[in-house]
Amino acid sequence: MPLLQVKKMTHFFSGLRAVHNYDLSIDPGEVRGLIGPNGAGKTTIFNLITGVLTPTEGEITLDGVSLVGLKPHQIASMGIGRTFQNMKLWRHMTVLEHVKMARYSKLSYGLTGAFFGTMKRIREEKENEEHAYHLLELMEAAQFADQNVLNLPYGAQRRVEMARALATDPKILFLDEPTVGMTPEELVDMMNVFRKIREEFGLAIFLIEHRMKVVMELCERIQTLVFGEVIAEGTPDEIQNNPQVIEAYLGKEEVA
Repeated sequence: MPLLQVKKMTHFFSGLRAVHNYDLSIDPGEVRGLIGPNGAGKTTIFNLITGVLTPTEGEITLDGVSLVGLKPHQIASMGIGRTFQNMKLWRHMTVLEHVKMARYSKLSYGLTGAFFGTMKRIREEKENEEHAYHLLELMEAAQFADQNVLNLPYGAQRRVEMARALATDPKILFLDEPTVGMTPEELVDMMNVFRKIREEFGLAIFLIEHRMKVVMELCERIQTLVFGEVIAEGTPDEIQNNPQVIEAYLGKEEVA
């Protein structure tokens, strides 16, 4: 059974069809890419799977359990972590607080522990902070731990957002244009971070990305979306040589 499976997912916005008969199957540890022109519906697909939107039609299952109709926090607790195209960072919080906060749903000391400062609370809070700091080290952002997240450079903010998503212990990580706005040097560094994430946690990754170097080097299979429909799916080589994809998208993008 696939880790994540989507069948015939369709969605309408006020009568306008945004996604049509979308299918997806992701196995544990697999890296999948989703490409396409602006407005093709890529982020809408992320929002439908993660509960921000409810599909008009179709099935979505994670480990065989339906996600349709569940709230985003319920889906996150089941094993889907994500980042956003427009970063959703919390104001007036430090970097370390961001990552610690994302993991509080995993703590079990409860209301009694919170009020009375039990040993269980002390132990779990210490473990939570150590784990958060480890994730920041993995993302090469530990040096910013005590800084306000809004004071960080853009690329560093992206790393914090990914560390926060990892703090939820996902089975699959959704990354929505994680390298947008990065310099070529930052791009190479971020690709190495993606590889470390996969190696350490063994989780699946579903990636929306316009930087073709990232998609072609990291993804095992890629879908091309145009006007809410998949026009091609295959390996990086198959996608780069597909005439429909070249005409609709790759002809306008830098592949190298």
